[in-house]
Amino acid sequence: MTLDKINSQGGDSVTARAVTLPGAPLPPPDEAMVRRSSGEQAALYIRRLIFEGQLRQGDRVPQDEIARALGVSRIPVREALLSLEREGWVTIRPHRGAFIGALDETSVRDHYTLYGLVFGFAARRATERRTPELVTRLTELCEALGGVDDPAAVARLNREFDRVILETAGSPRLRAVLRAMVGIVPGNFFALVPGAIEAVREGARAILRAVRDGDPAGAARAYARMLQRQGDLVAELFTARGLFAAPAQPC
Repeated sequence: MTLDKINSQGGDSVTARAVTLPGAPLPPPDEAMVRRSSGEQAALYIRRLIFEGQLRQGDRVPQDEIARALGVSRIPVREALLSLEREGWVTIRPHRGAFIGALDETSVRDHYTLYGLVFGFAARRATERRTPELVTRLTELCEALGGVDDPAAVARLNREFDRVILETAGSPRLRAVLRAMVGIVPGNFFALVPGAIEAVREGARAILRAVRDGDPAGAARAYARMLQRQGDLVAELFTARGLFAAPAQPC
């Protein structure tokens, strides 16, 4: 078995193993799970198994094997399944277990629309409070985004762009809302979603123009358009991977 190390929240490490199931081995966790709680690790890991086709619609979730792969008890795996059921990834059947469900395309698109509304609100507030320092920092980040193609570097710059907007908006409530929203793509968004890097470059430039021009409504619209575009790209990817439920056939 392949051994790997992942860090749990708080810095302690747990040993992860690739566990063999009938037909195929479960892969070890990756670095995207660093510094997450055990329940968050388990939820991300199960999303990854679904995303990569290791678990498919109708499959029973192998809770014991996943717990062994992560080096945790079944308790965080159960916590993860409750969270994943709320998100539509699994269905829990009493006394039978958890089974992989089919994602709904509308729900995935709605997820990014809601992100756009929340970040749009932050951009509106940040633009109303803009300073020369804010414009300078966003300009630097846009220029940096235009000069890199490495998905990890793009992800870091994108997080910093969002952080600067949120910090300027100055709303603890916004941060609380965003903490409650879990990403759908399990892993580096910019490595996994074709077209995502160019979408964030274009979106960041549009947001910067609106902030620089003192246009709060324009900044909100630009953020919403960028997140909607990301939702379109994710929907296309999930369709290609067969992750969405088949449309109901007319009687």
